[in-house]
Amino acid sequence: ALPADRAEAERWVLQRLGLPEQAWGDYLEAVLLTVNGWASWCAYLGWEAAQRGGADPHLRDLLAIRLAWGALLLEGHCDQSAERSFAAVQAAWAEAPATLARAEDMLRIDEIWQSALDAAYQRDLALRLACASSPQVLDAPATRPEVQAAFCIDVRSEPMRRALEAVWPGMRTLGFAGFFGLPIAYTPFATDARRPQLPGLLAPAIEVTDRIDGGSDGDPLDVAAATARQRQFAGRRSWRSASRWPGAAFSFVEAAGVGYVGKLARWLHPSREARARDDLDGLPSRYRALCRPTLDGLGLDARVALAERVLRAMGLERELAPLVLLIGHGSQSANNAHAAALDCGACCGQTGEVNARALARLLNDAGVRAALVQRGIDIPAVTVFVAGLHNTTTDEIEGFDLDLLPAEARARWERLEPVFAHAGDQVRRERAASLGLDPRAGHGALLSQLRRRANDGAQTRPEWGLAGNAAFIIAPRARSESAVLNGRTFLHDYDSARDADGSLLELLMTAPMLVTHWINWQYHASTCAPAHFGSGNKLLHNVVGGRIGVFEGNGGDLRIGLSRQSLHDGERWVHEPVRLTVAIDAPAAAIERVLGKHAVVRQLGDNGWLHLWRFDGARMLRYAAGQWQSLPFTGGAATEASAPSAVPVQ
Repeated sequence: ALPADRAEAERWVLQRLGLPEQAWGDYLEAVLLTVNGWASWCAYLGWEAAQRGGADPHLRDLLAIRLAWGALLLEGHCDQSAERSFAAVQAAWAEAPATLARAEDMLRIDEIWQSALDAAYQRDLALRLACASSPQVLDAPATRPEVQAAFCIDVRSEPMRRALEAVWPGMRTLGFAGFFGLPIAYTPFATDARRPQLPGLLAPAIEVTDRIDGGSDGDPLDVAAATARQRQFAGRRSWRSASRWPGAAFSFVEAAGVGYVGKLARWLHPSREARARDDLDGLPSRYRALCRPTLDGLGLDARVALAERVLRAMGLERELAPLVLLIGHGSQSANNAHAAALDCGACCGQTGEVNARALARLLNDAGVRAALVQRGIDIPAVTVFVAGLHNTTTDEIEGFDLDLLPAEARARWERLEPVFAHAGDQVRRERAASLGLDPRAGHGALLSQLRRRANDGAQTRPEWGLAGNAAFIIAPRARSESAVLNGRTFLHDYDSARDADGSLLELLMTAPMLVTHWINWQYHASTCAPAHFGSGNKLLHNVVGGRIGVFEGNGGDLRIGLSRQSLHDGERWVHEPVRLTVAIDAPAAAIERVLGKHAVVRQLGDNGWLHLWRFDGARMLRYAAGQWQSLPFTGGAATEASAPSAVPVQ
């Protein structure tokens, strides 16, 4: 009896319910929130379709189904009890605006507590940044570094950057979003497993595929490697099928169960092996060293334009060191349905390996370098770009494609290896206590323990991920270089003197700033409202549909957000749910232009989703109610504490 058309079904249900029109929006949202996990999945499908310039009907379809189901329940119970319940529902929704207003009023005390929690963190942050931004530091002449290392802005990079700069002062680190400005989708060798490697705000515009070095499409080397990998995959599919068909499962277990002994042994006694490279899974070892990600379908002009855009965005168009490291990051864990939450947010939940390797190869290309000279970028002949990866579980750094380096660059890399080991050991000791490990353990013993955790299929907390994230600094490294920020701060390099038209600042405030806000609120919501926005107990997770999400148990709604084990150590919350504080070193007029041009960015500040600050010499100003106000608890504003100044926004 239901209408066949979705829109007609929605109208039929709303007419049947007889709710006042002003309550429809809230009622429809409430209906979707009864299946928040599935509604979120459908919204994700809509987001992806919009990125491709299309639309997706799943969310509206789900809404129509839930509406119709509610109406059918009413139709199926025609007794007096059902009628009384229905009348009560109608009366309640008629009062919905007043009810919501009362709820908002009751939440004011929570808003005060939230603001107090934010201010407690901000006081400490502002004092650290004020000390780091002393005139002596800001006015010190810059020295040419021996090595430049570009890290992802991820909060876990901050302790590693600080340690490397302390161990070897000749190294200068900088922060940039971990996809390194490459809007790519990546397809591993001899597979159809295409995936995005860029922030969720953007759609891929360039394809990257693996090539066997020395070969090309149709080359016997490529064909042999592809055949070997596909044969390996086919054998695994047959094995899985035999183990899953109901009629064969029992006999299969009797015949092949002993084959799982090795796997069981690895679970009982986790190895100390380094990070496995899943993109090479099934590829024979003789081809692995030759398999390299390569930009597809780009002519010389397009590659040169891409290289110029990335170098200028990173501030590397001049004064390049002999060795420039492009260091992405990735986590290492076993049996982890939420592994993507520990990898790179800028790379869409993947590691940054592919982007770093593809960019290093692009910038080392002789033809690209020669053409860049015509665009005002002269990369010295001695400068070599090297791709690397920071393993955030073990704090090790590994390099890629080192066999392609010239002898002098390879020697420089080898001199860096003890620096990486020393700095990694320093960071591991900082993190040890939070993981229940002894920070006084020997270098090898501590590293071994972290590797064991990474390979332990029963380990619920291989690392803490981005727990504790609290601030995003868009400024030159000098603003934070001498500050210990405790792995809570996203750091993106930015020099307003090189951004005369403010276009780079606009890009940073509309892309990395939004992504860091997403991450901050994912952790915030999973901590403050875990029943609605967290995924519950990781021990009970069951993966749904291979890639859709997880159930907590064997059914129910999809669970979204982070598991309790990613936020809580069993005794206390590890993540402190403060709103993101964004501190920008740029003129007020430049920041205000972005706010005026982009409503989404302006709403984040105006509606209290994040805090917006800017550097003004050695002091800090905050954006509030359309004005820039001095922070009363910083050294630069100490004399103004009793009467904070306010600069109206033009």
